[in-house]
Amino acid sequence: MTLKANWEVVGSPIDPDSDERLFFTDHEWETVEAATARIIPTDGDPGAKEARVVVFIDRYLSGIGYIFAAADGSGFLKLTGKFADAWRSRMYDMQRTYREGLRHLDTIANEEAGQDFKALAEQDQDRVLEIVSGRPKPTRVTLGASDSVGTFLQGVFDQGLPFFDALCLHTCQGFYCDPVYGGNRDQVGWKMIGFPGPKSLKDTMDGTYDTHAYFEPEYDWNDLIPHLAEQQ
Repeated sequence: MTLKANWEVVGSPIDPDSDERLFFTDHEWETVEAATARIIPTDGDPGAKEARVVVFIDRYLSGIGYIFAAADGSGFLKLTGKFADAWRSRMYDMQRTYREGLRHLDTIANEEAGQDFKALAEQDQDRVLEIVSGRPKPTRVTLGASDSVGTFLQGVFDQGLPFFDALCLHTCQGFYCDPVYGGNRDQVGWKMIGFPGPKSLKDTMDGTYDTHAYFEPEYDWNDLIPHLAEQQ
């Protein structure tokens, strides 16, 4: 079976400075902003709050209007037909996951500290997130390694994830995404890891930005694939 879609471009890039709520209530927005700020906190570098991760998550959960950015960054692809139906179903499930998860977050916060999550001190928020996740607060993450409390690097697929895992994944996506999706304001996520990304998606299409400078100009296949040299 072949699925067809009308790839009409609609809308415009998301404004990361917008405070308009498309999915979250005011209380939910403030709770998500507080929770994501504990997942990627502000320290010597900007964190999730400065990157406007909450805007990214709100737009993502709002329906099917902000799923795939157009290749030139001018707007978003309009989903139709079975593509649209599939994404609506997926978003319905994730919307419910967030609504129920945020209520549970406040329930635990009130049981533990007598206030909603967003009103708690940072150390109390961390404790609530530990309870909700069922895991201790993770230590420093190293690529390809797990620590004693089971820290791991997630994939990019959120379908079926419980609330806390989805929140962590979406926080990372909002922090490192292309700014067209509403997060990574002023490219703070890219700057933190030293990635000189394009100023806009359009720059990746017209040759303004390319990755040629990061390719090794000269190399020896024997150095890249040592076992080939052993077979000669």
